[in-house]
Amino acid sequence: MQINDFETARPRLLSVATRILGSPTDAEEAVQEAWLRTASVDDEIDNPTAWLTTVVSRICLDMLRARRDTAPIDAVEPVDLQAGPGDEAQLADALGSALGVVVDSLNPAERVAFVLHDIFGLPFDDVASILGKSAAATRQVASRARKRVSAQPPTAESRRAKAVTAFLSASRDGDFTALVELLDPDAVFRTYTDDKPLELVSGAPAIAEAFMFRAKTAVTVLVDGRIGVMVPHPSGTPGSLYLVMDITFAADGTIAAIDSVLRAEELAVVDIAAVG
Repeated sequence: MQINDFETARPRLLSVATRILGSPTDAEEAVQEAWLRTASVDDEIDNPTAWLTTVVSRICLDMLRARRDTAPIDAVEPVDLQAGPGDEAQLADALGSALGVVVDSLNPAERVAFVLHDIFGLPFDDVASILGKSAAATRQVASRARKRVSAQPPTAESRRAKAVTAFLSASRDGDFTALVELLDPDAVFRTYTDDKPLELVSGAPAIAEAFMFRAKTAVTVLVDGRIGVMVPHPSGTPGSLYLVMDITFAADGTIAAIDSVLRAEELAVVDIAAVG
């Protein structure tokens, strides 16, 4: 395994691990463990990102199982598998933005199956190999998780988290229209650094332009108890931060202000937690 292959896959690995574990810190630990396990692998791998995703997912599954005892999958009654593709996409959005809200209602296998299939689009055969179950059993695991997620009433926090996650996704995709729609028309974007004066960008179009094709490794989290964004340090050191963004919302749920902090002294004391 080449370090370049691993660094290329790191953003996806962090995203997968954060969605499964619900904790940026635990996600960093899982990704670091994946590197330690695979750094000495000399075999040529056709698709390093897919292979590493499997490794990280199995590590996350082990970490989840270590957190709590769960009933065997076979002990749970089968459920209706008639959810359509549109329903799955809608529920995937809900879980992606507010996984912490339902974390206690999903067992480890359910979380892994639902996150990998409904959010990241892995085929059930691939997810089944990670869980050590048949594809049919894995479908039922994901369906149970889907039903539990759909039963969760939306909260103000989950709606805000969903808006921030959608903003980050639009940023990565370069979707200018979506970025503008998620911002208040009079929104402001402020950047605080150690060695530069305050940088200010005003207005939804200007902010959308500034975020085009960015946010590649950004994750929606709680920053000092408020919905915000964290970006891991490029060094990859577990738990290290490059910047955090505090998000302020308008009454209609759009983003009214983004305060991006790169000051080392402030980053050293900021409290980062999973959404939920």
